[in-house]
Amino acid sequence: MEVTIYGVRGSVPSPGPSTARYGGNTVNIGVKLADGTQLFLDAGTGARQLGKDLLKAPPAAPVHFLLTHQHYDHIIGLPFFEPIYQPDFELIMYPLEHQDIEGDRSLAEIFDGIHTPAGIGDLPSNIRFAEANPDPWKIGTASVTRIPLNHPGGAQGFRIDDSDGASLTLLTDNEISPPGTLVSPPERLAEFSRRTGLLIVDAQYLPEDLPAKRGWGHGTVPEVLELGRMADPETLLLFHHDPDRSDDALDKIAEQAREFAGAQMNRGPALVAYEGMRFEVGADSCRPIQDRS
Repeated sequence: MEVTIYGVRGSVPSPGPSTARYGGNTVNIGVKLADGTQLFLDAGTGARQLGKDLLKAPPAAPVHFLLTHQHYDHIIGLPFFEPIYQPDFELIMYPLEHQDIEGDRSLAEIFDGIHTPAGIGDLPSNIRFAEANPDPWKIGTASVTRIPLNHPGGAQGFRIDDSDGASLTLLTDNEISPPGTLVSPPERLAEFSRRTGLLIVDAQYLPEDLPAKRGWGHGTVPEVLELGRMADPETLLLFHHDPDRSDDALDKIAEQAREFAGAQMNRGPALVAYEGMRFEVGADSCRPIQDRS
């Protein structure tokens, strides 16, 4: 399994000199399975570059789109995802938690001719909608399971287990200790993610950001590191960075994560996500294949 990080920010894009090293695009992840099947998770502004990369080597099979939820930072890149304007491009969209997709309703909220110049009927690509069958979903050589997350308005996390033993888990837009009803406690999240190859988790806040932002639906760095210790992945990746978090501030979080992993985690490292980061995930391995250079 190959995993590419195209967007790392939460809430709103944050371009500029203070975010240039880690990146300012909102969340988007590209995945290539063992059989070559390609899918992408969320469609923040990082999806623009993903689309350009797909057009360089157009896939022969449909591309699969999994969406955690419909907050703007996770869908705003769709109108700028160039492949959907190509007549030979095939896209399969999957439903949200507890949602039955009916026709083009999900996309029509974005491509309505008002929020975007193009209406849903103007898109020449072949877009299909997967039925809301019970988990697991079968996509290419992989099995995909879901878990509900602690986020205002709801969100879903994904675990992708490929036939060769590689696995990826994404838990973004999740508050580990939210006020009110706890949808998925840390123990359930850890069990869902147990010994996954690459565990990507929302770690938008620091403790000092609370209590002002408690209930906003995002994790804190210490809580996410503890979740990583419990889940025991090959690699833990801190993700969905606050738009006001500078590169220098993320460097400090990366150092904290390295120290925690060295002292508390059994296997792989704890890293901070940046745009262009790539991983090769195997049955018992998760190897970075793209440096900052």
